Amino acid sequence: MRKGLTAIIMSLALAGSLVVAGCSGQPLSTREEGTLGGAGIGAVGGTLVGAAVGHPLAGAALGGVLGGGTGYVIGNSMQNTQNANAQTQAQVQQQQQEIENQREQIQQMKSQSETE
Repeated sequence: MRKGLTAIIMSLALAGSLVVAGCSGQPLSTREEGTLGGAGIGAVGGTLVGAAVGHPLAGAALGGVLGGGTGYVIGNSMQNTQNANAQTQAQVQQQQQEIENQREQIQQMKSQSETE
């Protein structure tokens, strides 16, 4: 029974640390959110599986590591996609501004040719 109580306390401590990390300073990146979320979910799942086989702390540790790794991979992929989308959006805006400048130049040239 003591191992089960220890596992619950460890899970609560992990959940609390995730809450504190989420409230600190700058917002977390998608990559960081994925890593922390994966580690938390993995630790809780690992605790439950580990408790079933009599080793809740080992299960929590293993689950946290595997979940964190998986969360990092998924979060990293999402972060890279967001960065690529932001870069594409910036290029589109730059091209739209260039088109608008060219339209203004064409309008000015038409005005000049009409006055001559």
